[in-house]
Amino acid sequence: MPRQLSLPDAPAPAGPALPPRAAALLDSPEAGEFFATGLWYEVLIGHALPAGDVPLFAADPAGTVLLPLLRQKGRLRSLTGPYSLAWRPLAAAGADVAAIAAAGRALAPLLRGGAPVTLELLDPAEPVLPPLLSGLRSGRVLAATFDHVGNWHERLADGAGWEAYLAARPPALRTTITRKLARAGRTHRFSVADSPGQALEEAIAAYEDVRARSWKPQEPFPHFDAALLRAAAAARVARVGVLWSLASGRADAAQYWILDHARAGQGESGPRRATVLKLAHDEAARSASPGTVLTALMIRHLIERDGVRVLDFGRGDDAYKRLWAGSRRQRIGLVLADPLSPAGAVALARQWAGPLVRRLRRR
Repeated sequence: MPRQLSLPDAPAPAGPALPPRAAALLDSPEAGEFFATGLWYEVLIGHALPAGDVPLFAADPAGTVLLPLLRQKGRLRSLTGPYSLAWRPLAAAGADVAAIAAAGRALAPLLRGGAPVTLELLDPAEPVLPPLLSGLRSGRVLAATFDHVGNWHERLADGAGWEAYLAARPPALRTTITRKLARAGRTHRFSVADSPGQALEEAIAAYEDVRARSWKPQEPFPHFDAALLRAAAAARVARVGVLWSLASGRADAAQYWILDHARAGQGESGPRRATVLKLAHDEAARSASPGTVLTALMIRHLIERDGVRVLDFGRGDDAYKRLWAGSRRQRIGLVLADPLSPAGAVALARQWAGPLVRRLRRR
């Protein structure tokens, strides 16, 4: 039977300790994918889950595959929240196709017989998925796929720097950046905080101040950003950019990025990547385009100072993202269910019938 490594108690503000068996399969902040690290899950569990939701780390007895899950109102789903940008099953380094399929068979009893399980924010090219789903099928758990969210990103060509990146942007954005950067050099000051200390605390305060003056709705978990930035800065993977007005001394825009490594394959670390998690600007300063200016300054900093080769704009198809990034990929979701249970049969039929219904409606 699969092992359920749960965290049933409310976590302490500093973040809970993950079960040792779970921690062994998580990525490291220095070389892995950020949303597969213990750092990420500790902050998510400690600061961004609704009351009553229970994290559950399910592993097969051999410890080959780990599923970070969430028990929510009696149902299981991927351990994700409103700030998650990616999720995937975690496999032990060096695990082959046969071992992963065997893990799927062993995990099937956990997912079989009850309510359907929903997994979100998956990369359809994730190499663990085919053998894992094959093993689940042999354990009588079927999967139905659905489109979840889009993800815009830009991979820089080998040797390309800021100028090459800028040259590849749409003409209107290039013109705006050139003009607004020249003006901002006289009216604003740019800073980046990347390690614990006074500069980071000032940047966090500036971000929260700007966000309160921005167009964005109230945060569902108002302590999340500060907790994530302090933890990520301690691991040296946070970059918080602030555009300060020289006239008022206050920030007109603020945003933060997380550094990690895009995945080259199962267990393989790829090029350095920067992902923007949050950005905000003061609507009262809109004429100066502070958000555009700060994004340009941050990207230049990330390319020139941090050696970033991939820029990631997170989840969603907001119109501005296609100006800054030229490629889109589809994140998918999965509904896992037992076809012999009434609830499972209905959930699978609904997912499988959805594309056909949409095609018929378009005719």
